[in-house]
Amino acid sequence: MEVKGIISSGMGKGRYFMSQDIYIDQFQDKLNFKPFVGTLNITIEPDEITLIMNIPQDNFSLVRGKGKLGDVKFIKAVLNGIVQGALVFPAKTKHTEDVLEFISNKNLRESLKLKDGDKVTVKID
Repeated sequence: MEVKGIISSGMGKGRYFMSQDIYIDQFQDKLNFKPFVGTLNITIEPDEITLIMNIPQDNFSLVRGKGKLGDVKFIKAVLNGIVQGALVFPAKTKHTEDVLEFISNKNLRESLKLKDGDKVTVKID
């Protein structure tokens, strides 16, 4: 499945959570890479939201949080056909359904020269 979206700025919460050892260690173990500290926010259209919401729950994997740090569901994905990573869905964080958070081992804004408004494609495994 492929979804298309537009790069958008977030509130910086992804940076905090992705800097926590409990998440770093588990993502590294489950995805075979140490995630960059931060997420790439991708705003999607309503029809794309429906596609994401219809992914069977057993296709997602889980990273366990502890204490105030909640669990995070994730699914492997590829950005623009070249960057291996995952879409993450924090259990406790309230976020809008039209924004996906993508993680990889790189600062994608720098390495791909992405800026707000750029169009991207995410292929979900």
